[in-house]
Amino acid sequence: MEYTLLIFIGFLSAFIGTLAGSGGLIGMPSMLLLGIPVHTAVAAAKFSNIFSSFSSFFYLLRKREIGLRDCLQTLPFGLAGGATGALLANSIPEKAMTMLAASLLVFALVITMLKKPAETAGESGITPRLFPSIYFIGAYDGLFGPGQGTLLMYTFLNKGFNYIRAVAFSRFQTFISCFASFTIYLAAGNFQLRPSLCLLTGSLLGAHLAVRAAGKINPRCLKRLLHGITILLIIQLSARLLQ
Repeated sequence: MEYTLLIFIGFLSAFIGTLAGSGGLIGMPSMLLLGIPVHTAVAAAKFSNIFSSFSSFFYLLRKREIGLRDCLQTLPFGLAGGATGALLANSIPEKAMTMLAASLLVFALVITMLKKPAETAGESGITPRLFPSIYFIGAYDGLFGPGQGTLLMYTFLNKGFNYIRAVAFSRFQTFISCFASFTIYLAAGNFQLRPSLCLLTGSLLGAHLAVRAAGKINPRCLKRLLHGITILLIIQLSARLLQ
């Protein structure tokens, strides 16, 4: 039963995340409410995101929406950030990590409810000013993760990237930080294969269906659904911590 629920959680997270963004706001707290240890839940999410983020990045790379040279400039900072966050997470006890996860979830929800910055007409390239933001967002991704994609989108859009380039760079940074952090969680013994494969299966199905459904469903409706579900899950997770 738990594995079936994990497939559904992966499906729903990827489906909403593809169309509206921040699907991790559903996946992470849902896994915690199923009783999956927080470090194992984060490891499963990283494992799943490695494949989903790389597939979308590679598609945009083949469409020449992003240049590989620009990506390589940011690679060390994404790797270092993801590894830093994962090392920090594995040094925190599970109870404290769960409390931190609830706090970060609230923060991520607030971020996703902010008004999207206006897209500028410029075609900005990668500059050293982006490197600190990439590192710290990568560290947040390695530590917990939900809302990380939204933070990256804000970062690149505010620097003058158009929407497609912002998505492409966000997907690349997600792949890099997830890869780095997953290796740390794996080495620490927090990875469990079966729940991670179930989550990955649902994620691939959800992303595939979302691509087909794009243009037929109003993303604003999904965004409202995302916020409503997340608020309920925050309440439930907070109540669990008080038990």
